[in-house]
Amino acid sequence: MSSTANTSRITDWVAPGDRSGEFKRGQSVFRDFISKKPGAEFPPEKGRYHLYVSYACPWAHRTLITRKLKGLDDIVGFTVVHWHMGDKGDPALLPSQILEDIVLTVRKTKKGWRFATPDENLPGENVTPDPNHKDVTHLRDLYFKVNPDYTGRFTVPTLWDKKTGRIVNNESSEIIRMFYYEFDELLLEEYRNVNPFPEELRKQIEETNKWTYDDINNGVYKSGFATTQEAYERNVKQLFTSLDRVEAHLDSIRGPYYFGSAVTEADIRLFTTIVRFDPCYVQHFKTNFRDIRSGYPAIHRWLRKLYWGVPAFHDTTQFEHIKKHYTKSHKQINPFGITPLGPVPDILPNDKEVAAVEAKSRQK
Repeated sequence: MSSTANTSRITDWVAPGDRSGEFKRGQSVFRDFISKKPGAEFPPEKGRYHLYVSYACPWAHRTLITRKLKGLDDIVGFTVVHWHMGDKGDPALLPSQILEDIVLTVRKTKKGWRFATPDENLPGENVTPDPNHKDVTHLRDLYFKVNPDYTGRFTVPTLWDKKTGRIVNNESSEIIRMFYYEFDELLLEEYRNVNPFPEELRKQIEETNKWTYDDINNGVYKSGFATTQEAYERNVKQLFTSLDRVEAHLDSIRGPYYFGSAVTEADIRLFTTIVRFDPCYVQHFKTNFRDIRSGYPAIHRWLRKLYWGVPAFHDTTQFEHIKKHYTKSHKQINPFGITPLGPVPDILPNDKEVAAVEAKSRQK
């Protein structure tokens, strides 16, 4: 999830004037790789790398889950930004200036993700000021340390190299694959044996990743950020077609996970969207054909098995960050920043169902 350094507002998820109304996600810029190969520019080292994330962001959430699954707690540190993301001031209200001055002023006002201050007490581990840079208040400051003329996106996750003062990578799908294997020689055997991307399932995982990303992970954003009725309807219909596909798959396997008895990348990548679906996306992004807890029994069982049964999923999920970020940062969707209280609870226990589901089961 990102904010940008160009002249549009951070919350302009669809470019102003784009008549298609379609949300188009930009590409990550920093794409280097931590590698255990001899002579690698970024070799695996304990304490060298630091992960900057948001508990609100599903893409960053992938990396937190994987870091914990692989036992990297003492190898790769992390810091969580505050849940709020936005502009400091509104570029639309700036006085008329020459273009160069406008660009400079907007860059100064476009703050994006910020770090918590010492006096703030937010839930979750490591929601603190940046421990590596005392002069940094916002994530964007790190991007400008690397390149003062940077004009791209300020994204979480950001993987930082403390030794060289550089950003290694800000693409979640690549960071999690670094974590799978590149640090194995520094880990205990129990964590070396954790393999979310096994050779025998790679083809199936890659095929699943493609449509899961396009239709579900990114599909909720394409639905929620759409600025035309046509774009919204097109994307929300495809989203639910693919959720139906997931439901049919999970209902047909012995499980308990996406491809059987072990957690794989398919679980990691799907979980971070599904765990946000009922508490946030149903109302905020208008993805309201059905919710998960009453409309998708197989997905609901799978979700709760991961959340309640696997600490890496439970311990990295912070619902307050999730709900407040979306509802208080996306002013074009929710201009008054009101955060709904429901659903209650954010996620149901394994042995509980909503009343409608319980009633239906009694009728059988």
